[in-house]
Amino acid sequence: MSPVRRCSRTACRQPAVFTLTYVYADSTAVLGPLAAYVEPHCYDLCAMHADRLTAPRGWEVVRLPVETVGGGPGSDDLEALADAVREAARPPARPADDADGPDGMRRGHLRVVRSDPSRPDPRP
Repeated sequence: MSPVRRCSRTACRQPAVFTLTYVYADSTAVLGPLAAYVEPHCYDLCAMHADRLTAPRGWEVVRLPVETVGGGPGSDDLEALADAVREAARPPARPADDADGPDGMRRGHLRVVRSDPSRPDPRP
């Protein structure tokens, strides 16, 4: 199998550079940059078929801007990825030793409160 995705149009052998998807609730066809993954309800289109795209009467076509320079992730994408890696590498925060308090011990978001043996049970 070729790593290059092909245009979804019948008999077209050109490489896909755009992804077309539909938002039926809004009667909108959205044409944007090639998606990272193949989705079953999206269509990959070559440049020629993307330029010729028309939508049914009453529908709107939204053409998202395609970044043609570099062809890879932008600096914002790389910074976000680096931040996510740093966050994942950080050791988990340890709760303070006195967070349990004198009344009981802590388990996750719950706290066990032990009853005071000197107080009588209020239940009849």
